Amino acid sequence: MDAPAWERFADVVLAADAAVCRVVQGVPPRDFAGLYVGDEDVDALLAQLPGLDGPPPERVAALRARLDPHVQAVRAAVHAWARTGDDVLARACRYAGVRGAAAEALAVLLAVDLHPQRQRLVAYVQDSVQLPRPTLAWVARALGDDAVRALAPRGPLVRSGLVRVDGDGAWATRMCGVAPRVAWAARGDDALDPDVPAGTRLVPAHDEPGDEAHDEPGDEPPAGPRRAGAGRSGRPPADLPPGAGALLLVHGADPESRRQAAADALPGTDLLVAPLPASPDAWAALVREATLRRAALVVEVGGRTTADDTEHLDRAPHLALVLASARELPLDCLPARPWREVHVRDGVADDGDWRRRTGRSAPAGVRLTREQLRLVAGAGAGAGAGAGGGAGDPAGGVAAGVRRLAGGHLDGVAARVHARRGWDDLVLPDTPTGQLHDLVARYRQRRTVFGTWGFPAVPSSGVVALFAGPSGTGKTLAAEVVAADLGVDLYKVDLSAVVSKYIGETEKNLERVFSAAASGDMVLFFDEADALFGKRTDVSSSHDRYANIEVAYLLQRLEVFDGLVVLATNLQGNIDDAFWRRIAVSVTFAAPDEAERRRIWQRVFPAAAPVEDVDLDALARRFKVTGGVIRNAALGAAFAAADEGGAITMARVVRALQRELVKLGHLSVVDPVDLVDAPSGVPAGRSGG
Repeated sequence: MDAPAWERFADVVLAADAAVCRVVQGVPPRDFAGLYVGDEDVDALLAQLPGLDGPPPERVAALRARLDPHVQAVRAAVHAWARTGDDVLARACRYAGVRGAAAEALAVLLAVDLHPQRQRLVAYVQDSVQLPRPTLAWVARALGDDAVRALAPRGPLVRSGLVRVDGDGAWATRMCGVAPRVAWAARGDDALDPDVPAGTRLVPAHDEPGDEAHDEPGDEPPAGPRRAGAGRSGRPPADLPPGAGALLLVHGADPESRRQAAADALPGTDLLVAPLPASPDAWAALVREATLRRAALVVEVGGRTTADDTEHLDRAPHLALVLASARELPLDCLPARPWREVHVRDGVADDGDWRRRTGRSAPAGVRLTREQLRLVAGAGAGAGAGAGGGAGDPAGGVAAGVRRLAGGHLDGVAARVHARRGWDDLVLPDTPTGQLHDLVARYRQRRTVFGTWGFPAVPSSGVVALFAGPSGTGKTLAAEVVAADLGVDLYKVDLSAVVSKYIGETEKNLERVFSAAASGDMVLFFDEADALFGKRTDVSSSHDRYANIEVAYLLQRLEVFDGLVVLATNLQGNIDDAFWRRIAVSVTFAAPDEAERRRIWQRVFPAAAPVEDVDLDALARRFKVTGGVIRNAALGAAFAAADEGGAITMARVVRALQRELVKLGHLSVVDPVDLVDAPSGVPAGRSGG
């Protein structure tokens, strides 16, 4: 197999210079070269210094006459390779503006780095075993001034990151070499440079707006012969990608929507998407990777760029550059190059995005940004692949991904409640039951009403419900039933983890809750909501002022939230009046009447429980308690029966119920036997209320 043009050029140049050194300049091959300087070395050095007599011209001319035809032939070949070659390095040269003498320097430096025998030859021609790589002085002598200028800090080889020049020592003895990523690319390896910032990914090109490749999070481009910069169509790209040398500013929406806008503006171009680098090495690696792949560099800017960041961007004027940010970037932090701007207004994934990512339409009730959909699609693919090694259930994988998307950010501030209980488990009068059904319908049919029918979603399409009533009347159970009917999870917000004594921390924690729940695939449940949504007061202290700020923040956040929020409170009158205009459904929970208590007692004991001689009618008639008390009493009786090896009897139920009532301060302690021995199983004249 013939060697590449750049490799043949390097070998001829090195061989020619070695011949000149041996024959003309009198540098003999010897042991310990460069480790000491003898008398004969001093004479040779003096003869070579500028301004003094050098080697006899006739000796140089004779040797050059024999070598020049070979050197010129390989020089023409390496120039042609840089202009028209179809390999990764030749295309990178054209993208970075590396041509002529600069291409010659790259060829020699790469060839030397790839072969230890060439390094020994370089040490010989430089007369030092401590200089196994070409120095700036040798490049100037062997290849000329144009080649050494290509190695200057803003020369095409250095600014593109393809070549590194040692930063220490005298200028003449600073060694030059290619970056390791360039050597790997020459050997056919296509992996990302390990020095690029964490999270960098390659997005393959698409040729038409909206025709996106299905890149997955964390995937690196496959190793192999795929030409850098070749689109999905397989057609070789032009020498320069669209937008080369220009700057595109994309702001608004979410990162994936911004990336899609960049892809639409640069069709047929691979995108190298990365966070803002934190070090010069990371910047150099990004520029180098984009150059080798002939990709547009998309940098996600979290806040604003620094002067150092702008300087790094100014040093790479050849790149097609995209600065993506949530907000507009100030003019003073932009690179000095022409730019145009794209504002992304809508980041919500539509049915087309869902079909491209998952092969299915968007599930009802799920509202994701394109960035969230990218993550969910990757999670769904992973879940499907793990299901028995086959394709798995795509719908199930996507649903699991949506749950994990929100749940992973809610850890520590909300507890996930697996909604398993249904309408049959809920014992309520007809009016609140009907209101709960209305709540489910309002949330489930949002797309029809606000989308298909065109009703304005003002201020948002989200639904806020208020559940008010005494403790134990079924507010939490009702929220679970609603979540189960909608097929979503219930997340119960932990107020102790949200509310902070530090100024501003409560708002940050709440923002975390609402941002995580923004997918809409959950019920966000605030128990004891009056602690957060309470009435604002007159400002008499700094505490009052910041408490009022928290309430105002919550009101504003509910205005724009598109999911389902349930506020539960025992004290309805404590809710600030401003929240009432945002509450879509208000359900009042009252203590159950006798018939409802009878139904609760009947359902609280499972079919497998060993229940004997429990008078449910008497319990429902005589003890005016809530469903929560009934459940706790049934559990207490069951544990007592299991511990004593007996059945759940009336005596054990009454004893457990008495303890619950004592806990609530409603009944003095009496002998449970007296309660059971009385007519109808309860003592005459005593009230459990």
